[in-house]
Amino acid sequence: MRALGVPFWLAGGYGSPEKVREALDQGAAGVQVGTAFAFTLESGLRPDLKNSLLAQAATGTGEVFTDPLASPTGFPFKVALLQGSYSDPEVAAARTRVCDIGLLRESYATPEGKIGYRCSAEPVANYVAKGGNIEETVGRKCLCNALMANIGHQQTRKDGSVEPALVTIGDDLNTVVQFMAPGRASYSAADVVASLLSLSAEETADEQAYPIFATA
Repeated sequence: MRALGVPFWLAGGYGSPEKVREALDQGAAGVQVGTAFAFTLESGLRPDLKNSLLAQAATGTGEVFTDPLASPTGFPFKVALLQGSYSDPEVAAARTRVCDIGLLRESYATPEGKIGYRCSAEPVANYVAKGGNIEETVGRKCLCNALMANIGHQQTRKDGSVEPALVTIGDDLNTVVQFMAPGRASYSAADVVASLLSLSAEETADEQAYPIFATA
């Protein structure tokens, strides 16, 4: 990419001053950071989820699982293992499958030659009736509802059940403690920016070469 002479950014575990420096040394225009900002005071992540995962990070016990089946798109999906959330097997098993947002539906040709839509996280019988393979429904989760629940817009069903959250986060969950000052249990977006762009005394002359990074 550097040889092509076009700007590029690096992502995935680059949420530290050292990784920012590494990216820039490799010729990147900047880095993309997601996990660090997900837990800031300004983040839209639900406070209870944020606080629970920050508490885990503070003790180094946070766990992230790359789920190969959760996403209806078929792409691996990183989720924080959090009791009471959709990542909890008991919670997942208790949820009634429904597809009422449909942002991840795929199109298919119906026997009549029309265009239909289906999602491998919808009720299994519905998906199969639309020509889908039952194997593709195994382990699928409704990300549309789960991600809405992450930001406090979870739906409450007629039976009183509430759609569970499913926090997608990077493998560097436990490293976010680097942004918290001693004695604090939270941090701001400004704290993250200051940390990622921190320069040693010898590097200040190169400060203008440091671009602002993008956020996920």
